Amino acid sequence: MGQLPKYKIEELKRLKREAKAAKKRKENIRPKIVRFLIVCEGKRTEPNYFKALIKNQYSDVIEEEVRGEGRSTCALVKRTQEIKQELEEKRFNKFDRVWVVFDKDDFKDFNEAIELAQNKSIQSAWSNEAFELWYLLHFQYLDTAIDRKAYIEKLQNEIRKHEGYENFIYKKNDPEIYKILQQIGNENDAKNYAEKLRRYFKDKDYKTHKPCTTVDLLVNELENPEKLLK
Repeated sequence: MGQLPKYKIEELKRLKREAKAAKKRKENIRPKIVRFLIVCEGKRTEPNYFKALIKNQYSDVIEEEVRGEGRSTCALVKRTQEIKQELEEKRFNKFDRVWVVFDKDDFKDFNEAIELAQNKSIQSAWSNEAFELWYLLHFQYLDTAIDRKAYIEKLQNEIRKHEGYENFIYKKNDPEIYKILQQIGNENDAKNYAEKLRRYFKDKDYKTHKPCTTVDLLVNELENPEKLLK
């Protein structure tokens, strides 16, 4: 069975939104808020992706704050804690879920950053080695360690296989990447592949878990925030 045309995908999304809204009106359910704070290593690539994801959900149970900080690992985790405290004091509301998003890169304190986040009750959506691994998993399973440039090359090659994207060039801050992944990639496959990679690694020496990612865990929460209310 081939890929549905773009207009058909958009029509199905519209019908899904309308059905959801009609169900809530019928059941007279008062919407509840799940407040997310997401602080990213990158200033644009990761924030652009998550903002597009949240916007696409058309959900009335999410209140999000997505920030890009331009710093990495332990320094980013500490800054996330500061931002959390600053915003909670300013708004008189606590966040339900706090996430920090970062890559392995060449930093030596990758393991320490994950452990520090855990100690501060902050969830970490990390990727080893690059955030683009999550994108690539929408098209193929990868269990071989490669460098950051190779991720981009593989991602471009996969996207160029699809009609209308033959000359696609990947740009890290592309605000359209989420839309592209939804149209021609397979998010369910990406989630399954990410989970499969994590099962492969047994120890807690995260810097050696390559390739590996936990971005799917954050995506799942943003797509299903009502599960956090239970």
